[in-house]
Parts: sequence; C-alpha cells; structure tokens
Amino acid sequence: MTNPVNLVIVTGMSGAGKTVAIQSFEDMGYFTVDNMPPALVPKFMELLSQNAENDKVALVVDMRSRLFFKEINSILDKLESNSAINVKILFLDATDGELVARYKETRRSHPLAVTGRIMEGIKLERELLSPLKSVSQNVVDTTELTPRQLRKTISEQFSSDDDTATFHIEVMSFGFKYGLPLDADLVFDLRFLPNPYYIPQLRNQTGLDQEVADYVMKQEESEEFYSHLLSLIKPILPGYQKEGKAVLTIALGCTGGQHRSVAFAHRLADDLKEDWLVNESHRDKNRRKETVNRS
Repeated sequence: MTNPVNLVIVTGMSGAGKTVAIQSFEDMGYFTVDNMPPALVPKFMELLSQNAENDKVALVVDMRSRLFFKEINSILDKLESNSAINVKILFLDATDGELVARYKETRRSHPLAVTGRIMEGIKLERELLSPLKSVSQNVVDTTELTPRQLRKTISEQFSSDDDTATFHIEVMSFGFKYGLPLDADLVFDLRFLPNPYYIPQLRNQTGLDQEVADYVMKQEESEEFYSHLLSLIKPILPGYQKEGKAVLTIALGCTGGQHRSVAFAHRLADDLKEDWLVNESHRDKNRRKETVNRS
C-alpha cells in the first residue's frame, strides 16, 4: 500500500503572503501550483497519485478563482473523504490596515474591489472567507511577519524529518577569465596561489587529478589559506540555514577555472559533506580557449 499524499491548500486574504508561502513549500520539496481552480483539484490529485514521487503537494486556491466560494466546501469534503490524501488548510490573514498598506505599496487592485476601493474588497473577502477560516487547521497572522519570518513559520509547521536536508550547499569552481558566476553568494579569489598551468606536465590536467591537487595544496600559502577559509565558512553555515536560505553557493575562482579553484573546491566540498548536504561542480574545468590558426 502506497503512502497517502500530503496536500496543503494555501488560502486566505489577498495580500496576506500566499506568494511567499507557496515559494516556501517549493523550497521544502513540495510540488506546487498557484491559482488552482477548486473544481480541478480532485482530478489533479487523482492524476498526481499515479506518480509515487509526488507525495507532497501545495496548492494556492483563492479569490482569483471566481467559482471558489460555490465549490470549495464540497471539494474539501470530497478530498477529506479520500483515504489516499492527507489534507491540511493553511489560512493566511492580516489586519485590514496592513492589507491596505500592502496594496498601496504594490499599487495593485483588490480582486473583489468592484468600485476600486480596497477596503470594500477586503471587507467582502473577509466575510466570504470566514467559514473557511474557521475550519482551517493552520491560521497564520502575517501582520507583523517579514517574508523571512513567514517562511520560518511555515517551515516549523509543515516540514518533516525528511525535509531537514532542504538546505544545501553548492561548492563550485570557476575561471575569472570567463566571468563571475551570477548565482554565487560567497566568492573567493585563488589567483594569488602558484599556478600549475606553467608546469608543462600539469597544464592539460585539472585540479581533480592527484598530481595537480598535490602541487596546489602542498604550497605553504595554500594550506594556510585553506585553514582560514574552512574556519570562516563552517561557523556561518547554521546562520544561513536558520535565516531560511535554501541554497548557499560558494564559488572559488582562479584564472582559467581548471587547476587551483578545482582542487580547492573539491577539498572544501569533501570537508563540508561531513555535516551538510553538498553538491560539487566545476563550471570551467574542461573549458579550453579556442585558437584559430591563420595563414
């Protein structure tokens, strides 16, 4: 017998943070869909249940679906009667004043503000959503929450033991001559170290080859720098995880991204793997500058 699918329906007041919420669920490994029409939810879950890999699903169902109020109660009853689905409702709310301020800041109109007055739309939406809020298992008031705090709250309420590894570290090497990696959070420059490129027998090898790695790491300045690098990075990792960051990218660069940066990145990744989920990559390891012979 297959495990039931965990379904979270994200709903609540417009402007209360549903976009941040659905992004949080995606970071926790949920299959997510925004603005799902209620009538399609049962059929969608039926199709999804045929794929054993998708056992965590989060759907935003809100006022943008015009038939929402007519259908949602019967849809919820149908889902809750299905033993193959565990349903939870996350209802996001905020004070009227805060919702007005957020709409004015983004200069967007409220989906129910027929005459254009934001407060009119908020009042109507609150009345219509009141029954749904009363049956929601998780109600979160986002009035005083920053996006980071909301992500943390959702993680605490919905993450499981299997989600503890959602934070992971990308350790990559690169060559400065090919440009900085745009997605890097921390960048370290290794061009001050002796370059194996100028050793003929090492030139066509990479930092993953033992001979090159030995040459790079046996330099006195290399070992000293690596010791400082490791003592800098290790203590700050829990802070990034606590802050709610899903991926921390650490980039180490040398001139061509073939020797020094590769050796350092590989060693750093191995050391960090003792305590963290780490992915290692080498952007420019096999990249060669094209030469054109002209006569």
